[in-house]
Parts: sequence; structure tokens; C-alpha cells
Amino acid sequence: RPRPSRRLPVVLTPDEVVRILGFLEGEHRLFAQLLYGTGMRISEGLQLRVKDLDFDHGTIIVREGKGSKVRALMLPESLAPSLREQLSRARAWWLKDQAEGRSGVALPDALERKYPRAGHSWPWFWVFAQHTHSTDPRSG
Repeated sequence: RPRPSRRLPVVLTPDEVVRILGFLEGEHRLFAQLLYGTGMRISEGLQLRVKDLDFDHGTIIVREGKGSKVRALMLPESLAPSLREQLSRARAWWLKDQAEGRSGVALPDALERKYPRAGHSWPWFWVFAQHTHSTDPRSG
């Protein structure tokens, strides 16, 4: 049984949130708005894949959350247009990677074995892809 926390969490006032968001722009601002609007953790936001956004049902699926649990979050309606624009930018990165013969995105080992080409498909690409490429430690 977990011990009760002795520290109270620090909660920002709405004015503080507006001031912080005022310092951000573009993709970073959208990312911060998404975290604030959904309550998701930074690591969960960074692990979002295209297939995790469901605009028709207004949901976001978090697959690699705390405790390895899968959960559905409400997609803030106010962020839908910006998220669609972000997907357009991400798709441009994906198409560029495909044209350059890049190896695709990393997937969990079991999934990679079952669906070897999934890492090259658009639904598995990152919503917030990093702008530099890294080397897969498994394949070099």
C-alpha cells in the first residue's frame, strides 16, 4: 500500500499558465497546451503517435502511461485545428524520411517482430517528431 504523500503538488493559477504559454510559440506552445489541457505527462506527450489522435470521437489514447496502462483522454476541441496542422508538419517529416530511405520509427520489440513494416507506416509516426535523427541502439 503506497504511503500518503506529504507534499502538496504545486498548481499554477490560470494567469500563470497564460503567462508561461506567452513565452512559447509554434510546436512548443501546442505541446504545452496539450499537456495542460489533457493532464498528460511530458513523456506521454512525447510518445504520442498519429494513430493515438481520434478527431472523430474527440479522444487521445495514451498507450505508454504510468504503470504501463492504456487510457483515453478528451482531446480539447480548441486544440483540434492546431493538432491537425501539427500532423501536416509531421507528415512532411515522415514523407522526407521515406524519400531518404530512413529506417522509420522505433516500436516495441514484440510489435516489431509481428509487424516488421509498421515502423515505416504513417499511423505509427510521432505527432511531435524530433527534428534530428538518432541511431537505433538495437540495429545501429
